[in-house]
Amino acid sequence: MENFKRRHSKLINSSRLLYQEYSDVVLNKAIQSQKRVDSFAEDIESSFPSSPRLRRKVLSPQDSYLQRLSVSSNASLWQDIPMIRGSRMLLNMSRDEQKLQEAKFELIMSEASYLRSLNVAVDHFQRSAELQAMLTNQERQWLFSRLHDVRDVSASFLFDLEEKFEEDMFTFHVCDVALKHAPEFRRVYLPYVTNQTYQEQTFQRLLNGNAGFQQVLERLESDPVCQRLSLKSFLILPFQRITRLKLLLQNILKRTRPGSEEEVQATQAYDALEKLIKDCNENVQRMKSTEELIYLSQKIEFECKIFPLISQSRRLVKCGELTALDFNTLSPKWKVTTRPIYLHLFNDCLLLSRPKEGGRFVVFDHAAFSDVRGEKCEMKLHGTNKNVFRLFLLQNYQGKLLSFALNPDTYLVMFSSSEKLRWISALAPPRGELDLLECPDAPQVQCIKTYKARENDELALEKADIIMVMQYSNDGWMEGVKLSDRERGWFPSEHVELISSKHARQKNLKEEQRVKNAKQQVFCKK
Repeated sequence: MENFKRRHSKLINSSRLLYQEYSDVVLNKAIQSQKRVDSFAEDIESSFPSSPRLRRKVLSPQDSYLQRLSVSSNASLWQDIPMIRGSRMLLNMSRDEQKLQEAKFELIMSEASYLRSLNVAVDHFQRSAELQAMLTNQERQWLFSRLHDVRDVSASFLFDLEEKFEEDMFTFHVCDVALKHAPEFRRVYLPYVTNQTYQEQTFQRLLNGNAGFQQVLERLESDPVCQRLSLKSFLILPFQRITRLKLLLQNILKRTRPGSEEEVQATQAYDALEKLIKDCNENVQRMKSTEELIYLSQKIEFECKIFPLISQSRRLVKCGELTALDFNTLSPKWKVTTRPIYLHLFNDCLLLSRPKEGGRFVVFDHAAFSDVRGEKCEMKLHGTNKNVFRLFLLQNYQGKLLSFALNPDTYLVMFSSSEKLRWISALAPPRGELDLLECPDAPQVQCIKTYKARENDELALEKADIIMVMQYSNDGWMEGVKLSDRERGWFPSEHVELISSKHARQKNLKEEQRVKNAKQQVFCKK
C-alpha cells in the first residue's frame, strides 16, 4: 500500500536518535521519575520526562522548534519549543494541562523516532540486494514479514499527528488520530507479531548455518546509518512499539479531564490497542503451543491410558524434571528412596512421566488439571531434601481418588525454593482478575532492566514496568502482577527495585484504577 499521503516529516530528522536509543532514554527518565516520587519529592516535576540534561545551545525565540529539537540528542519536551516556552498561554495553563500536552507530544516524538528506525530497517536491510541474494523467498517472508507495511502505516500515522500538532501547538489532540488509525494498526501488526516465532527461528538458523549471511549482515550492521545497532534490534521494533503505544495512550488517558470528550477518545484508542495486543499475544501463544505439542507428541509414549495430546485449546503451562521421594513407613528408620519424575502441566491436564534417553518420556499417570493440587510440605527433611511439596491427584486417569499424603508410600517432589513455589502457584485453581485497590499494602517494584521470559510461567518485563509482588522466594525470584495489563508471572529480583514509599505505591494504584474507571464509564454507556 503506497497510495497514502506522503510528505517529508518535519519531526523525523529532528533528532539523531534511532528509536532503540530514544526509547531507552525515555524509559530511564521514567524510572528516575518514579524514584523521585518514591523519595517524597512530590512537588518536583516528576511527571515530566525531565531529568538533568547536558547544557544546550541557547536559541533565540526566532529559531524554529525544529531547530530546537535538532540540538539535543535526548528526547525533547513540548515546553522547550521556542513558540511555547515563555508564552502567555503556557503560563495560563494549569500544571495538569501542561503534563497532558507533554504526554501527547511524547507520543508524536516517539513515533517520529520509530519511523526513522523503520526506514533503516526497510531501506538498508530489507531492500539490500546483497542480503536478498542470500535468502530464499520463504526466508525473506519469515525474516521481514510485512515490515514495509508497518513502515507505511507509521508514516501515515505520523503525517496525521503532525497536521494536528501544527493546527494548534498548545491544545493539539492525538487520541482521535490513534483511534482513526487503529484498524490499520491491526491490519499490519497482527500478522507481523504472529510471525514472531518463524522470524526468530529463521534468523537464528541463518546466523548459525549460513556463513554468507553472517558476512553480509556484519557489513550492513557496521554502516553508520545503523548506529552500531543489530538487524535483530530493528526486527523486534514493531513488537516493542505496539506495546509502548498502548502505554503512551494510557499515560495520556490518566491525565485527561474526567467526563471530557478527550477522555472518551483516549479510552477508546487505549482499548483498541489493548485488544490488539491481547490478540497478538494469543496468536503467538497459540502457534508456540501447537509447535510444542507436535514436538512433544513425537517424544511421548503411554504405558497407561492413551489420549490425544494435540488440541487447539491446549497449552503448556510448566514442565520440568524433578525428584520424587518415596517414604517406606514399614522400615524402622523411615527409609527414603528417590527417583526422577517429569511433569508436563497443561492448562487442562497433568502428565507424570519417567524420563528416558534422547529426551523421550513414558507417561505412567495423568489427571485433569481440575483434579490436581500442590501444597506446601511441613515435614522437616534434612540434607538436599529440604524443598519439597506434596502433589495430589484427586482423580487420576483410572478415576481413582488418590491422596498421597495419606498413602503409606507418601509421594513428594523435591525442588529449589523458587521452583517449589512456582509449581504450587502453577497448580493453583484459575484466579479471577485482581482488584488492585484491595491490595493497598502489597509490595511494588519497578523494572530497571528488561527481562525476557524463558519459561511459560515467567513474566516478561520492560524498563519502567510497575509490578505488584504477590510472593517471593529466598533464592531471588518474585511472582507478581504488572499494573499496566494485569499479566501475572515470575521474574528474577535482580531486574527490579523496591518502591518503598507508601505514597508512591498508592499513586500507582490510583492511576491504574483511573484507567479502569474510564473504561467502565465509556463502554457501559454503549
